[in-house]
Amino acid sequence: MIIADTGFWLALANRADRHHAAALRALEGSHEGLVTTWPVLTETCHLLLARLGVQAELTFLHGLRDGSCTLFALGETHLLRIEALMEQYADLPMDLADASLVVLAEELGDGRILSTDQRDFRAYRWKNRKPFRNLLLGQVSPRGRSGPPW
Repeated sequence: MIIADTGFWLALANRADRHHAAALRALEGSHEGLVTTWPVLTETCHLLLARLGVQAELTFLHGLRDGSCTLFALGETHLLRIEALMEQYADLPMDLADASLVVLAEELGDGRILSTDQRDFRAYRWKNRKPFRNLLLGQVSPRGRSGPPW
């Protein structure tokens, strides 16, 4: 499974987004399913509504209902790790959606992600030391800190 971040969903939905073509290529070139979290869905719906309107938000939700992505269920057991991550990356800062994706990578044992967030996902480490591999932007994190088809 490949992790999908908010920026990926926004790029798919918006033909004017500078990452739209890359998002389409990544989706069409993948033979694996996508996975994301409820905090990412909340953030995506909020931004789709604000930037593109209710129809874009509804189209996104219909796609999810039809199986475009698997939803990882965060539980109470994940809250301590989310809090620790948000404290660790307070200088960025890390939001709930990003923390949920780090937890997801740790649960999957895989840090492949589709994201337009170059700064944060280059800095974040899952299991405290493993870098994310951004398939959307063709990046592997360096060591250290420094209409939609669905």
